[in-house]
Amino acid sequence: MDFNLKKLTSDAGVFFTRAVQFTEERLGSAEKTELDAHLENLIARADCTKNWTEKIFRQTEVLLQPNPSARIEEFFYEKLDKKIPSRTTNGELLGQYMLDAAKDFGPGTPYGSTLITVGEYQSRLGGAEREFLQTSAINFLTPLRNFLEGDWRTISKERRLLENRRLDLDICKARVKKAKQAEAKAAAEQELRVAQTEFDRQAEVTRLLLEGISSTHVNHLRCLHEFVEAQATYYAQCHQYMQDLQKELSRYPNSFASNANPSTSATCPSPVSSATLPGVSPPCLASTSTPGIARDPSGPLKILDVQQPSTGHRKAKVLYDYDAHDTSELSLLADELITVYTVPGMDPDWLVGERGNQKGKVPVTYLELLS
Repeated sequence: MDFNLKKLTSDAGVFFTRAVQFTEERLGSAEKTELDAHLENLIARADCTKNWTEKIFRQTEVLLQPNPSARIEEFFYEKLDKKIPSRTTNGELLGQYMLDAAKDFGPGTPYGSTLITVGEYQSRLGGAEREFLQTSAINFLTPLRNFLEGDWRTISKERRLLENRRLDLDICKARVKKAKQAEAKAAAEQELRVAQTEFDRQAEVTRLLLEGISSTHVNHLRCLHEFVEAQATYYAQCHQYMQDLQKELSRYPNSFASNANPSTSATCPSPVSSATLPGVSPPCLASTSTPGIARDPSGPLKILDVQQPSTGHRKAKVLYDYDAHDTSELSLLADELITVYTVPGMDPDWLVGERGNQKGKVPVTYLELLS
């Protein structure tokens, strides 16, 4: 107990003496032993490496896991040395929702079957993301973390020891200058030689550790290449999956809905006189000035016999057989070519089709519009 108290008192005295020396150096009332230029350059390079490695590490964490709470949870699992629980990626979760929805809507319906296809590809995208996250965490994040929590802590510890040895050395130099008597001066010079030896030894240890930063850069360079390779693989997989998905969707009729005329924006004008269109409710006319089709809420869409030129005539290839449901529609045969155009007030899912003297409504999803 007495020994521990004496040691504690001694340590407190050393700490106080160093604090005084440090303060006097800051105030310019005491001399400071400067490190050699090479060691100073190594320290500056090491500080730069630490600062940027920390920033790159933190931002990479945000890139790979944007959820802050998830990052905190992973941090605690790592500190407790426990396995991080596996998480479902957003893509996998979206894919599962789509598959579950398809069961309720009916897998045999156009919407249900499309949901199944898209859901399966979303799950694949989520799986690719999971593999990318795991690969990046192992090959890039882990080496950066090991440097910050391992090598850098060792370097920081040795640098603190070097600073203490330097303060001790300068304290001894000051004592030598202040010593008046020969005996006191001899004792101070002996302490100075010991302090100089300890300082030189610690400076060499610190220098060797700091020179190892070059090896750290080489290691991080290799890890950076692996990270970029993982990214390239991930994005290539995503691109391939999306191309395959688009090909799959092109086989479904509803994938051609986008071929409908997107430039026709419907606006409702003032009510049309019933004398002009007997028995037909006022239609919503397109913003274009072309003749149209009026929709009777109580009956099917009817093509009006108006003496105005139509616009947007295009050729279209029929993709599937279609049987007309009433006299306003035109029956279709797969692979035949017809002329189609749109008219004001027409449902965007339909076009007017012509085949010789025959004319009627045709569904857009059964057509491939040709340029």
